[in-house]
Amino acid sequence: MIALVPLLVTLPLLGAAIALIAGKHRRVQVGVSVVTLTVVCAIAAVLLVVVDIGGNPLAVSVGGWPIPFGIVLYVDRLSALLIVVSSIVLLAVLLFSVGQGAADGDDDTPVSIFHPSYLILAAGIFNAFIAGDLFNLYVSFEILLVASYVLITLGSTESRIRTGVVYIVVSLVSSILFLAAIAMIYGALGTVNMVQIAERMGELPQETQTVLHLLLLLAFAIKAAVFPLSFWLPDSYPTAPAPVTAVFAGLLTKVGVYAMIRTESQLFLDNDLNLLLLIAALATMIVGILGALAQAELKRILSFTLVSHIGYMVFGLAIATPLSIGATIYYMVHHIVVQTTLFLAVGLV
Repeated sequence: MIALVPLLVTLPLLGAAIALIAGKHRRVQVGVSVVTLTVVCAIAAVLLVVVDIGGNPLAVSVGGWPIPFGIVLYVDRLSALLIVVSSIVLLAVLLFSVGQGAADGDDDTPVSIFHPSYLILAAGIFNAFIAGDLFNLYVSFEILLVASYVLITLGSTESRIRTGVVYIVVSLVSSILFLAAIAMIYGALGTVNMVQIAERMGELPQETQTVLHLLLLLAFAIKAAVFPLSFWLPDSYPTAPAPVTAVFAGLLTKVGVYAMIRTESQLFLDNDLNLLLLIAALATMIVGILGALAQAELKRILSFTLVSHIGYMVFGLAIATPLSIGATIYYMVHHIVVQTTLFLAVGLV
């Protein structure tokens, strides 16, 4: 079963390459994309059953390189569950875009752009969920950034280019903070593997732990659109084509929330910033819903409610009990499905 883990990432990347080569053959691209996501969904379901029944996570060191030099892919119940839900949602949105003829966003946009970028986006999402070290998680964020910029600017209209620039600038700021935190962690602990970081974090002075914790939380809070770092989301998502907006709203912010869950529950158990998280979560909930009340356009209303719902997830994480973290995970799964469906429905309207 361990051999199936790398396929979660390699299959979408291989599918993207084939779809790019078959750029002039729409049916081939559609077929490759559908088959790839279907196979990934099946593999993820098998892995979820295996880790759930066995009770032990699966860890693979890619290429046989030893830790901390090798890339470690890690699948437990949480990551397997999120990959199953994400692959189902990605497949459903793909079928929606094909059925509605909205894959390219505009009639004059080459459809060949959509399918490779979509599969690369899927690879980035799957890789983020199974990343066993911080640098691999950083690579996942960069894959998401490249693919999402292409998708958010489909059609090359003025509004999409403008919001795409804002999106990429904000994402680059988050990436710089994340990379700086990784460099500091590696310099202090000599590893970027999450298991080894958790074991060695207690050796650092409390002030150093707090600085590293804040840097990681800040980087992930931008990705997750936590107030006051959520200003970019309501302007960026509504301008993209409906299928793209649906995937972004349903999945991309959850990658940031997932990274926060890993950080809080695994790396910084003894470093308490829960009060700060509670305040940020409460502000996100209130500002998001007040922003939604002030809007008149459906996509912007949903975008602000998305921000508010992120606050609920972070609030459960900040309470920091097994029950509250379980509620956050439940809410994430629920929100991925419901928010994606809502944006697709608004796209039809």
